Amino acid sequence: MNTIRNIPELLLPAGNLEKLKIAYLYGADAVYCGVPRYSLRARENEFSMEDLQTAVNIARNLNKKIYFTVNNIPRNSKLGSYSKYLNQMAELKPDALIMADPGLIHLTKTAHPELNIHISVQANTMNYAAVQFWKEYGATRVILSREVSIPEIKEIKEKVPDMEIEVFVHGSICIAHSGRCFMSQYFKNRDANQGSCNNACRDLYKVYVTNPKQNDEPMELISDEEGTFLMNSKDLRAIEFLQDLCEVGVDSLKVEGRTKNDFYVGMVARSYRHTLDELSRGEGLNRKWLEELDKLSSRKYFSGFLTRGLEDRVPEDELNFQNHEFGTSKQKTHHYVGLVKEFETKTNRITIEVKNKIEKGDVLEVISPNTEEVVPFVVEEMYFKNQPMEVMSGGIGFAEIKIPFVIPAQSFLTKKV
Repeated sequence: MNTIRNIPELLLPAGNLEKLKIAYLYGADAVYCGVPRYSLRARENEFSMEDLQTAVNIARNLNKKIYFTVNNIPRNSKLGSYSKYLNQMAELKPDALIMADPGLIHLTKTAHPELNIHISVQANTMNYAAVQFWKEYGATRVILSREVSIPEIKEIKEKVPDMEIEVFVHGSICIAHSGRCFMSQYFKNRDANQGSCNNACRDLYKVYVTNPKQNDEPMELISDEEGTFLMNSKDLRAIEFLQDLCEVGVDSLKVEGRTKNDFYVGMVARSYRHTLDELSRGEGLNRKWLEELDKLSSRKYFSGFLTRGLEDRVPEDELNFQNHEFGTSKQKTHHYVGLVKEFETKTNRITIEVKNKIEKGDVLEVISPNTEEVVPFVVEEMYFKNQPMEVMSGGIGFAEIKIPFVIPAQSFLTKKV
């Protein structure tokens, strides 16, 4: 295999400061985050303007990049306060703003022409003419629609070679075209384009059809034993096609998931980071990184629209679009037990916030930053408020586990399902 010289940036989501630190620690080159008012993650978004300042300081100290999301499609009511927010964000000097709305982009370029603008996936950029348009308007990067394939990305990069191109490679996929969905607004009056999506497409639906020849008697449409999930897409996973994306000149590989937990952020960053590093050394795909991603909850994986035109490379069970598009259940091979907060050398105890049930005798696996190894150990002693415990349930809070070797802080503990 040829050595890949131009390795793209690995861009991870950050829903709060702790996830931001985990993303960087486990291999991200850059993160994206934003305050709720102008972000498409208004819910489960803990960032304040003060947090953004802290985030920028962390990024600069690590020599990493940070992008602010200003990617919602605002109504008139949000325009009046935008200037204040924009000035505050500009003072923090992020590496770029991720934006979708032409009005906000115009206001931003007028007031702060020094800011780099990355065109959000919400802008639905599908072709090289649109990329050229954004280049001439002054944008420095375009995040292509998830509906664009690798052959199309190649053509776009050839036609507009001096524009940075960003592509989603992992995470949830919206059933609507590039996320432009109105289901949440229709059912719950929560506007997805304002960052308040309630994920109505993920719900279990009962769907009925009628037959005029049988007096229009309703008949329920059943998909499988779990119900009818007509709009619940499988999750994107493109780790098997990173070499293709590198070769066509993609500049940034993006992971979805600002509402996901720290375990998700760390594990995805870790798998993609090691894969990119191996590609840079001329090595082939190590399939263990696919197994590592299987430890996360998902709706099963597929390669999305990226591999259209590469059908000869796609596994047989993905060739039939109707068979592989819809995921009905959350699949994972491991439970997330907790994140190691500290290791006490005098007692050989680690402190974790317990996420899932642990029992004495369980075999836990340790996944640490900056290493490829997964190290198992048997739980022999554990304590809650200094009291010995036989069993601890998820949500109990912070607890201690005795361990026979040193574990660095920010390591993950997992347990096989």
